[in-house]
Amino acid sequence: MSTPTASLPVPKIPNAGWRITSALTALVVFIVLHIFAFRGTEFEPAALVSGAEGMASFLADAFPPDLDWESVLAPALKATTVTLWIGLLGTTLSIPTSLLLAMFAARTTTPHPVIQQMARAALSFFRAVPDIVFALIFVTAVGLGPFAGVLALICHNTGVMGKLWAESMEESDAGPLQALSTAGASRLQQVTHAALPMVLGQFVGLLLYRFDVNVRSSLVLGLVGAGGIGLLINQSIKSFQFDAMLTQILVVLVLIVLVDQLSSFIRRRLEV
Repeated sequence: MSTPTASLPVPKIPNAGWRITSALTALVVFIVLHIFAFRGTEFEPAALVSGAEGMASFLADAFPPDLDWESVLAPALKATTVTLWIGLLGTTLSIPTSLLLAMFAARTTTPHPVIQQMARAALSFFRAVPDIVFALIFVTAVGLGPFAGVLALICHNTGVMGKLWAESMEESDAGPLQALSTAGASRLQQVTHAALPMVLGQFVGLLLYRFDVNVRSSLVLGLVGAGGIGLLINQSIKSFQFDAMLTQILVVLVLIVLVDQLSSFIRRRLEV
């Protein structure tokens, strides 16, 4: 007859009380922050109900969209093409400065810690200033038009893309860099023969992502006079031509879908 085995005690969860207290504290802080946020933004869902009549009137004026070729559709297509060019140039022309600052900002490729901090500060500045603020600055400098939008996107995209590329280089395998350094290769040779080839696929993927974002951003920049379809949408709203505005928005929607599909196709080809 077998003797009964003694039951083992259930191990206690270490610091269970501290974890529960931390979770409750985080929940309370989360709720309090949202209370302040609701009050600070005057978030009142009831205002949507009271404004339903105005929204219905707006939609009634917008539908059906105005598809007149001469006065609405042709100018919308032309302006949308300009928006696409703004997003393209704002992305590609920022590549040299983004790449240079990224190499200086990444700890694996920077020549000196002081240079790294200076590069990171420059990237933080370009990233912190919104592209629409850059657009307002350049509009006052070069006047209304798409050139101001291109300059604004170049500045802002340099900060964003430079940071993303620097992080990609820091997360890559440091073995090839160390091997080249041991073999006596210069810093430039280490970057061109080891750092950049390892992250080239990520660089292209991030570049396509930023192109997608910049096309959308160029639409907003047009609202402040930086050209493109955004300028036409702003004019239609100010002149209460909501049916023309709807047509212009639909044209933008088609552009965004096409750009998204193109970016997805190129990413898939790169992964093959």
